[in-house]
Amino acid sequence: MPFRLPNFLHGFWEAYPLRVAVLAAGWLILITVLHFTLNMERDQRPTVNMGYMPVITNLAAPLLDAASAGDEAPVRFRAIKFAAFAEMAEALRNGHIQAAFIIAPLSIVLHQQGEDVRIVYIGNRHESTFVVRTDLAARSIADLGGCTIAVPMRFSGHNLAALKMMREAGSVPGLRIVEMNPPDMASALAAGSLDGYLVGEPFAAQSLKSGSGRLLTYLEDVWPGFICNLLLVRQQLIDEQPHLVNALVQSAIRSGIWARDHLDQAGQIASRYWGQPADLVEYALNTPSGRLVFDQYLPSQEEMQELADTMKTFGLIEKADIEGLVDADFARRANLSGIDTLDDILK
Repeated sequence: MPFRLPNFLHGFWEAYPLRVAVLAAGWLILITVLHFTLNMERDQRPTVNMGYMPVITNLAAPLLDAASAGDEAPVRFRAIKFAAFAEMAEALRNGHIQAAFIIAPLSIVLHQQGEDVRIVYIGNRHESTFVVRTDLAARSIADLGGCTIAVPMRFSGHNLAALKMMREAGSVPGLRIVEMNPPDMASALAAGSLDGYLVGEPFAAQSLKSGSGRLLTYLEDVWPGFICNLLLVRQQLIDEQPHLVNALVQSAIRSGIWARDHLDQAGQIASRYWGQPADLVEYALNTPSGRLVFDQYLPSQEEMQELADTMKTFGLIEKADIEGLVDADFARRANLSGIDTLDDILK
């Protein structure tokens, strides 16, 4: 049914059409101004949009979001959750996010593809796990001949770890490595579509806690310097707003120190952001007790070069050049004093 003005306005419209049009336009402008004033005021603060995957190595992302949510925080760190690292890489490439907590080898690929990016921080370590089906008698990767295991993506440290273990085993006939988004791994293992997977926590904890999977090895046991994720920013952000990069890196580092001393509270915050049960996150953070490392955050040219060399060895890249990729200056200047509360992360 076509819209009709009420009778009492219909006559007014016919008598004073210009006045009604002006009043309507003025009302629309007023409503628009009020909308932006009331609802967009907080967006006037400097904002850094951070892409992340819901894994412990990226615990800084939800903690920074939570700490900066109040109006009194000078910078708004907005955590944007992704289901796949490839999508996050495209978002960073296209400028939809300013920073990415991204899987380490992918940063090298982006750099070699010509993206002007810098590694400024290494995420929490010792949080990646290799699980297999409970009914498998395998004690090492050498026992997985003919099986199918999953890694987050081809350009992941987990894939490299699997390849390293296969090389050290000598031969694992018929072992197939497939790429799968981490949120899908536990259900695939439970359904029998996978025989095992390597991933950052808490995704492995889903299988361990439910009993559908069992531990084969922790990745730090086979690769002590294993880097899961790191923080990548564009050089343009460093050039144009170095104070924001400094605030981001220092806050990320401070969040790790705070989480180390307030693990239960950090887990409760992460649970809300990740959409994961609190008991699962608590299990992942505390099993085994003291496993997580929060203070090895300084990006190292030597470590990243070793990673690039390993990628080249296994044919994932043609050259191992990473010149200009690592910028440790922001992390090196981090102030780690006075971190008692969540709000202290940003101070």
